[in-house]
Amino acid sequence: MVEHDTFSATREAYDAAAPAYAQLFRDTLRDSPLDRAVLGAFAESVRASGNGQVADLGCGPGHITAHVHELGLTARGVDASPAMIGLARQAYPGLRFDVGSMAALDIADGVLGGVLSRWSVIHTPPPELPYVLTEFHRVLAPGGHLLICFSASDDASHPTQVFDHTVAPAYRWSPDHLAAKLRESGLTEVARLVREPQHTDRRQFQEVHLLARKDGRPR
Repeated sequence: MVEHDTFSATREAYDAAAPAYAQLFRDTLRDSPLDRAVLGAFAESVRASGNGQVADLGCGPGHITAHVHELGLTARGVDASPAMIGLARQAYPGLRFDVGSMAALDIADGVLGGVLSRWSVIHTPPPELPYVLTEFHRVLAPGGHLLICFSASDDASHPTQVFDHTVAPAYRWSPDHLAAKLRESGLTEVARLVREPQHTDRRQFQEVHLLARKDGRPR
């Protein structure tokens, strides 16, 4: 399981940063055609599985959950930060948002057609990541899809790198290494998109959007 001290420290840091975070990221999709395209492909893949139930894990203030809902999925959000969940419920009262841990989800086995994890695993210490990926696999139905997004490490020979995240300690991952961890958890890579950093980005990191599928046929 993810260490309680790490989880608590990250939750408290995001509680403190919640209002500023919501203001900063509320309109990010508007100027991000690649992000919208990837989310659209994820939504289409989920719909094709015949199960439109999706959980946005690490949903923050809920803007991505709401966007996925607008794409025709039955979306719910989960976040460790009660303050983030409070903001999400206020902004999107018609959607469900719950406080919870990605390493111990209050979701039944195999009920989801999709799991969305956008930069929500970056605060998970590398030795604990398999527990989180196992939870993703557990809650997905056979044939369900995971979209996981993260910042890439600079050197493939170093599977992870720590970086100076504003809110809490965070990690970058080698895309191939994280894809291997997904395979070990029963999730097969379908596609990946790698976005090169723009000259205006504060951090010059590649951004990785990796789409994976749970092995087996849909129910």
